[in-house]
Amino acid sequence: MNDYNSVRINCTPCNEDITDLAAAFLADAGFESFEPDSEGLTAYIKASSETEKAAAEALANFPIDVKFDIKCTFIEGEDWNAEWEKNYFKPIVIGNQCVVHSTFHKDVPNARYDIVIDPKMAFGTGHHDTTSQMMRLILDLDLGNKSVIDVGTGTGILSILAKMCGASIVTAIEIDEFAYLNAIDHTKLNNTDITVIHGDADCLSSLESADFVFANINRNIILQDINKYADALNNKGEMLLSGFYENDVNMIEQEAEKYGLSEMQRLVSPAGWTALRLRKE
Repeated sequence: MNDYNSVRINCTPCNEDITDLAAAFLADAGFESFEPDSEGLTAYIKASSETEKAAAEALANFPIDVKFDIKCTFIEGEDWNAEWEKNYFKPIVIGNQCVVHSTFHKDVPNARYDIVIDPKMAFGTGHHDTTSQMMRLILDLDLGNKSVIDVGTGTGILSILAKMCGASIVTAIEIDEFAYLNAIDHTKLNNTDITVIHGDADCLSSLESADFVFANINRNIILQDINKYADALNNKGEMLLSGFYENDVNMIEQEAEKYGLSEMQRLVSPAGWTALRLRKE
């Protein structure tokens, strides 16, 4: 069962630096996604009886004097899917070129690229800033006859768009088994020839190097694995990264420079979420 726990964490005091840092600590403890706001953040993790304790332990050595009020709520997989479809996942148009919708949507706008996504709790519908930013960067690329590796593919949406944009070989990698199966379903649903691998960045060493590497994950994972992304990238190849805030960019670029990667383009949302386009020299 694809059950999750939603952990609401109110922070006193609260600001963007605090919620960013709290998300980083929680990510290290295995939490998968985060929704920051003016009072704190909501974090999501696979359901476990130890979730609230794990959150408290992750924040126990927080370097700033902050009071954390933690409350855990169980989310049943099927109920979450229905709630997501009903209240959150609406058809959207990206860059006036790509429409993303689900199978239950009616009156879908016409667009050059039509992507069908039934999320089932896997990350990546185009609604989150990081996903839509990555899609905007992809739409600006010339992917004709190019090879692409998408690390942490989630729903598979970036891989599907890359294939629709003309990429000849697309390989998607996903560590979460449920998301991996969901991505396979989406490649079939969108009639796209994409290889989906169940694993993490360690899988890159067994693949042919690519012209493009995508990673829409989070700051900590990117910093940990960017050397592997770079090794998997052809010379003059390009890397698209997102899943972090603009104040994380200096840290990421310092690490990227060690592997010959330099910034070509940057997108920043009003909330501060950032996507980078880097080139390997």
